[in-house]
Amino acid sequence: MLLPDPVLAVICTHNQYFDILGASSVTANPLDDPLYYLNNFQQVLAWLTQRYADVLSVEEQRFVEHFAALPLPSQGLLVRMVMRKGLRFRHSKLRYGEIGEIARAVEPLLALGWVEEHAPLGVEELFQVLLKEEILLCLGHLIEQPRAKKSQWLEALAKSFSQPQPFKVWCPQLEDRLYSLTIMDLCDRLRLMFFGNLYQDWSEFVLADLGIFTYESVEFSDQSRGLRSREDVDAYLFLHACQQRFEAGEPAAQVVADVNGQVLDNPWLERRRGKLLFQIGQHGERIGDFALALGIYRDCTYPGARLRMIRVLERMGEYALALELGEMAAQSPQSAAETQALLRIVPRLRRKLGGPAVRRAMARDVERLDLHLRRVDPSLSVEYHVQAHLHDERAPVHYVENSLVNSLFGLLCWPAIFAPLPGAFFHPFQRGPVDLLHEDFHARRADLFAACLAELEDGGYRATITRRYGEKWGVQSPFVFWGALSEELLEQALECLPARHLRHWFERLLLDIKANRAGMPDLIQFWPQDKTYRMIEVKGPGDRLQDNQLRWLEFCQEHQMPVAVCYVQWAETSAEQGA
Repeated sequence: MLLPDPVLAVICTHNQYFDILGASSVTANPLDDPLYYLNNFQQVLAWLTQRYADVLSVEEQRFVEHFAALPLPSQGLLVRMVMRKGLRFRHSKLRYGEIGEIARAVEPLLALGWVEEHAPLGVEELFQVLLKEEILLCLGHLIEQPRAKKSQWLEALAKSFSQPQPFKVWCPQLEDRLYSLTIMDLCDRLRLMFFGNLYQDWSEFVLADLGIFTYESVEFSDQSRGLRSREDVDAYLFLHACQQRFEAGEPAAQVVADVNGQVLDNPWLERRRGKLLFQIGQHGERIGDFALALGIYRDCTYPGARLRMIRVLERMGEYALALELGEMAAQSPQSAAETQALLRIVPRLRRKLGGPAVRRAMARDVERLDLHLRRVDPSLSVEYHVQAHLHDERAPVHYVENSLVNSLFGLLCWPAIFAPLPGAFFHPFQRGPVDLLHEDFHARRADLFAACLAELEDGGYRATITRRYGEKWGVQSPFVFWGALSEELLEQALECLPARHLRHWFERLLLDIKANRAGMPDLIQFWPQDKTYRMIEVKGPGDRLQDNQLRWLEFCQEHQMPVAVCYVQWAETSAEQGA
């Protein structure tokens, strides 16, 4: 049900960022308006009114209507409370010049029941809103050790005061009032519908206002909603509550049973459920409850669950079952990471069952650099020491790790990554699409990515990446590491990295973004005059290559990309030799 136009008009009065009705920004700097926080809240209500009218409950619709009818100071006070920490607010601590007299602003909120003045609170809550000297004033006659800590007072008094009571009953001596916010759950639901999650909060607006975070502008379609129905909202909140119960230590088996009892037809929510179950399964492994872990992994569709089940079966001594499942998985692996793990696990299981040892076919040896370096500054990592040692004006070395390849990919493929597909973007504060790590991320955008990568064939990629570096500087992206980029690095990379190598890297990223956007070599060295390069993975004393690093090294070998592994030993100083 759509809200009346007058209500929408009132809500939109202070809209600043992305006016959903098409109006331009009201002020050049939103923070110049002392009611900037109210503007942000009104913006959310306007957004929800237009895009989620069919999802809002009767209570939420009534809240939007009544909020629009409040005097501006009352609106401001309520939003101040909603955006602050906690639910209890002392009158004497509420001082806002743009709101004015708090006693007058709070009256309409008390009349609506959104704020209560006489809500009962327990002794622990009382201690949270009182200073130490105020506790002595109100309860000093019961405190035997006036110089003890507040926590010691609370422990001593907790047994004597088991029943909550209003603030004025606790502290009749204080000339103050205590207000309790009653609509935080409703506001959290509105925040959930706007952001599509509960980890983002109202500070996102302020960070954007300050220019700390800048987000790509994406066109939103009617299908761009994570929560498509009231049932979806309730299901999300239920899963969130289950997550909190699990983290609070409630028996995992009961939480799992409740999670599995949910019927979901939203793929996005189904993935969230799978992730929660996967996390509980990992917890079962850590505490040795293999039956719990196995029961979860058996039916879990979250990526990695099958591999975890094989590992659990091995730990349980069920080698034959683990081998059978491992061999089946090897026939149709879910990812490159699973393939590599199975290359270790399956031969190990065969040996445990009495079979012959099977040596894995290794690629040709990677170029090896052995350095004995003096540790100039213990606070600097081994990578920085190697960079300083190898760096030359004619052959500069950059410490890039995963940042360079990911950034080049992100800049070239920006239109595909931020394509306004249904179910990809829910709100204007997203760093990237929601389905970034989903199995069909590339498939849904195959034509768009093909068009971007085609520029590697005709040479247009260099101008495109350079132009986009300037146009998009600082805009949030799941691939671009702005802090690691510079014009010099970008120029050298585009001059020295062959287009065919970029294509190989980018296509590998698209095969499995989660697994392949990490593990790249630490350093890259350029020879601009020769238009060549070399990547260098650095290993300090005792370090060994990790799985994702091995995969990248083998990939580079396969495609004849220059890469080396540098093994560092620290040279003894004269002082150490003397000791």
